[in-house]
Amino acid sequence: MDRTESLLTTPASPPDAATAPPSGGPDAATAPRSGPPDGATVGPARSASVHPGAVDAPPRRDPRWVRPALAVLLLGTGLLYLWGLGESGWANSFYSAAVQAGAESGKAFFYGSSDAANSITVDKTPASLWLMALSVRIFGLNSWAILVPQALLGVASVGVLFATVRRWYGPAAGLIAGTVLALTPVATLMFRFNNPDALLVLLLVLGAYATVRAVETASTRWIVLVGVLVGFGFLTKMLQAFLVIPVFAGVYLLAAPTGFWRRIRQLLLAGLGLIVAAGWWVATVELVPASARPYIGGSQQNSILELTLGYNGLGRITGDEEGSVGGGTRMGGGGGPFSGQTGWLRMFDTEVGGQISWLLPAALILLVAGLVLAGRAARTDRRRAGLLLWGGWLLVTGLIFSFMSGIFHAYYTVALAPAVGALVGIGTVLLWRERRALAAEPATPVTGTAVPAGPVAAPGGDAATAPGVDSATGSAVDRATGSAVDAAPTSGVDSATGSVAGGRRSVRWRGWFATVTLAGALAVTAWWSWQLLGRSPDFHPWLRPAVLVVGLAVAVLIVLARRLPRRLVPVVLALGASAALAGPAAYAAQTAGTPHTGSIPSAGPNVQGGFGPGRGGPGGRMGNGMEFPGGGFPGRGGFPGGNRDGGTGQNGLPPGFPGGTANGGTGQFPGFPGGTGQNGGTGQNGGRTGGGQGRPGGGMGGLLDSREPSAALKALLAADADDYTWVAATVGSNNASGYQLATGRPVMAIGGFNGSDPSPTLAQFQAYVAEGKIHYFVGGGGFRANGGSSASQEIAAWVTETFTAQTVDGVTVYDLSSAGEG
Repeated sequence: MDRTESLLTTPASPPDAATAPPSGGPDAATAPRSGPPDGATVGPARSASVHPGAVDAPPRRDPRWVRPALAVLLLGTGLLYLWGLGESGWANSFYSAAVQAGAESGKAFFYGSSDAANSITVDKTPASLWLMALSVRIFGLNSWAILVPQALLGVASVGVLFATVRRWYGPAAGLIAGTVLALTPVATLMFRFNNPDALLVLLLVLGAYATVRAVETASTRWIVLVGVLVGFGFLTKMLQAFLVIPVFAGVYLLAAPTGFWRRIRQLLLAGLGLIVAAGWWVATVELVPASARPYIGGSQQNSILELTLGYNGLGRITGDEEGSVGGGTRMGGGGGPFSGQTGWLRMFDTEVGGQISWLLPAALILLVAGLVLAGRAARTDRRRAGLLLWGGWLLVTGLIFSFMSGIFHAYYTVALAPAVGALVGIGTVLLWRERRALAAEPATPVTGTAVPAGPVAAPGGDAATAPGVDSATGSAVDRATGSAVDAAPTSGVDSATGSVAGGRRSVRWRGWFATVTLAGALAVTAWWSWQLLGRSPDFHPWLRPAVLVVGLAVAVLIVLARRLPRRLVPVVLALGASAALAGPAAYAAQTAGTPHTGSIPSAGPNVQGGFGPGRGGPGGRMGNGMEFPGGGFPGRGGFPGGNRDGGTGQNGLPPGFPGGTANGGTGQFPGFPGGTGQNGGTGQNGGRTGGGQGRPGGGMGGLLDSREPSAALKALLAADADDYTWVAATVGSNNASGYQLATGRPVMAIGGFNGSDPSPTLAQFQAYVAEGKIHYFVGGGGFRANGGSSASQEIAAWVTETFTAQTVDGVTVYDLSSAGEG
């Protein structure tokens, strides 16, 4: 067998002896004393002092090429994620401002406050901010100090995914899985950005690794660790972390080699670990009096439980998100203006497809094929358990993303990338091993005697793929995966006699099935890459036909591989991998070379009918060259300058948008400085929504990205800053973040992210002004929300009535330290 081709058949290392519980320990006490878990025996039972899952072979070291290959993968990932990282500036300034606040104030650090004076928190739990804030404390406030920890989380995620997949399926599968994750465009985007998703992905992959370790030995320690990791995932991005709970728990309940009720008790302990890991922070926030902590951003009742279950919980599923700016049930058509359409094909549409779906069809095909080949395996079979682990992760999370009616952004799909990578790696290696069986004779029967500890090769086959015997139960074990060999006749083991059976017919059927499936998966991947590249026709136009032609040609050669000279097989494999990865790799490289800022980033180049690279909303731009006003969402009507659901406002804007009618009223947001409202106040460009020089007038630019103040405005805000708690206040967290990051001083974000939270109320704001705590009010910001509080509008109206406006480089500013009437 050619050396290069053999990389795909290198077996997994058996579980380390150290992982098996000691004789008489709690795990060993409930281990089966004889026979395999489902009763299909191959040979006489051996000592029960060694837990099922160990194999009758010394721990196998990885081949020499594995460590250099892993080093290249991790170094390459680091280079991809770190190259030119500082070009993105503050990236998502909403979170960067909170990181700055946390680096200055321990209280802001703990709660995740938007400013160091602790007026309001971000609308997420704060764990993702902690690592970045510590980095800023050490290295000072700059974009590298904020973003480098995110990139390192990405490198760690690739490494942990490799370790997890390698453990049961071998190093080749782990390397493929890690490579796919590293080159997934949305992963490149989010590991170069400062949203919570980077830490969430690492914690969930660590949870999968701990699940694998728990399943091997029915370890209570490891399964409790799973709960703790998911609990910290909650502290990172709330209920999204819980999507994997039924999968992790279900796989452990199915495959752990111990009694049923012990598995149940262990899962209850894991649940307790989850509650403790997630609940300590929630309990603290709920028990501390509201007057002694910042307002909980994103909630209407100043409650972390409301935020968890509502805006960031069930509201994302149902679309009933009070105070949000999106949501399918509100904005018509599922998912809202930033979310695309719900449905089975959402992961493949113009907005999401180029982010995650390059290898998604292949992952699904390989999942099904792997489960078919697993057949009626023993309950504890690791090959099937691993497929269920990653396949369950992909299906549960993907379906919820596809059908959630609330706010959904394409970058959420980074949570699918580890599962896609794992399934592609596992499926490719498993099917390639089966394909090679076409050239091999059936393995020597095993009839009541143990297979020697050393490798045993079938005629014409690999020594590493011959079955072994479980040292505790005597059951047949696949040396490549550590799994029990299938008990069904089609798997090659006769459940009645224990002999390797099924013969040449079974081997040929499985080999041809694997060969055709591998070829089909590659052909589908090439075709889908051709489709995705067609959505950005100006992006390396030569790549589209090249991927299709090479991919389809290699798919044919895989079917004919037995007739090819052996020296050509590695060439075919390399070309197949190149065809499968060329599209996502090109998108990932483009993403790494493009600065990304704003609240709705998108990976890859501009696509027809969807979002594109760079900014997610700043200056009126929605990431794909669309400008506000005057342009809508391609292919969806939309806003502004268009008509959505039959509602038309001023300048063609939908009701309730800046420049349109608000709930039947006319004019801009009533009372917002920078617009025309009930008090007749006017601002720059009539309060147009984003859009270049008009951005200071208010609207979309302040919702989705921060404002970069001029030197004159920065100097004005910094004057006498030590005399005030907040140097300024403005509507919306993104609007405030730009001024705060520029001045290094706290800026109050009225109404939180959307400007729709009742923080502060008009009475509270008036009290702050009377006490001399706020120096300036900066016009603009805010957005029409789905319900929520009108406090920000009331405050803006009061400021307009009470204080005199001045204009600094096109921005309307009110000096709240003066008592003059406006």
